[in-house]
Amino acid sequence: MMAKRTDETGSLPATQGAGVGLPRMLTLDQVKEVLNVNSPLVYALVRSGELRAAQFGGRNVWRVREDDLMAYIEAAYEKTAQRIAAGQSPEETSTED
Repeated sequence: MMAKRTDETGSLPATQGAGVGLPRMLTLDQVKEVLNVNSPLVYALVRSGELRAAQFGGRNVWRVREDDLMAYIEAAYEKTAQRIAAGQSPEETSTED
């Protein structure tokens, strides 16, 4: 039996998954990397329901659909734009290089 080819990230291409058209599932560590935030924040977003995720199998096996992550990012941009339009300044944070 031949092994299925994976891309450079080690995941199956979308067309070679268990079924054609299945969404790409990300681990919480991958979500952390995409958002460039720390793990406690990602877990807090999942626990609050702000970032849609599902638990599979055992404890701490969480996955986020790539589409759900993109929806969260778009919603964050929209929320920020609304705050700015309302005259609220963005929260003061230190700048990172």
